[in-house]
Amino acid sequence: MRRTRALALAALLLSTPALAGTVPAAAAAQAAQTGPLRILLTNDDGYDAPGIQTMLRQLTAAGHDVTVVAPLTQQSGSGTKVTNAPTLSVKHPEPHVWAVDGTPGDAVAFGLSVVFAERAPDLVISGPNFGLNVAGVATHSGTVGGAVYALGHSVPAIAVSTGPLGAPEPGPTLAAMKPASDYTVKLIDRLRSRAKHGRPLLPDGTGLNVNHPVVGADGSGTARGTALTTQDPQPVIRSQFTHTGGDTWKVTVGADVLPAKKRGDLEALMADKVSVTPIAPNWNTGPADFARAGALLVGLRP
Repeated sequence: MRRTRALALAALLLSTPALAGTVPAAAAAQAAQTGPLRILLTNDDGYDAPGIQTMLRQLTAAGHDVTVVAPLTQQSGSGTKVTNAPTLSVKHPEPHVWAVDGTPGDAVAFGLSVVFAERAPDLVISGPNFGLNVAGVATHSGTVGGAVYALGHSVPAIAVSTGPLGAPEPGPTLAAMKPASDYTVKLIDRLRSRAKHGRPLLPDGTGLNVNHPVVGADGSGTARGTALTTQDPQPVIRSQFTHTGGDTWKVTVGADVLPAKKRGDLEALMADKVSVTPIAPNWNTGPADFARAGALLVGLRP
């Protein structure tokens, strides 16, 4: 990400008072003048999962016009996959709810092409996911994948996840969906308050990957602030394979967390802060890495 864009996001997100606190009355009033947003809400846990239902309630209570277009079933770990099939099954169980039998990418694609065919949504929210999507995990996340699909089609998007740094426990993690959703409402208010004179909610082609910690024994606690972070480069997830005979191998997946990188998402969550990481829908490197790759190729001929 370009330095100027990162600095602009830092000013947007980290200016006082902190997002984890109360939005000032002036900013809230200014945001309200822009009117409610038309939001496409998706996830990778399924359209009827507790997290997305919590987010739906909080966004609706804040006055936004929310339409759920999410996977019919659990799609965790599907990343940015989009189904390459001649047909797709879609259920419409109630007004403003569409359940797509596919990945989060499929759900957002259907939402943009059919549900919001006449006019794109103002914002896509993906989550909150049951469990964090940080470091190398974010690369494979269906929650992040849904947001990335929207960004690739020039629609502002925010991915939201919550959980502890270890395996998520159902009770505290589900309870943390409420503060994570409340935080998202505050974040949207902040973005709206700065989107003056027709400017977009976020810089073009840039989304946000938000990870909210589980705070307190019951998960209902308030985070200690907001940190603008990078994605920690470590993979976190470790897969081990044990041959069990013939063509079959047993797969064991575990976590292997190394010391956190400075100013990375893991470091922020270890401090009980909300991690907000800018994301983009492409895999382009920065100018320095691009130049280094070019140096490696000097003189190479087919």
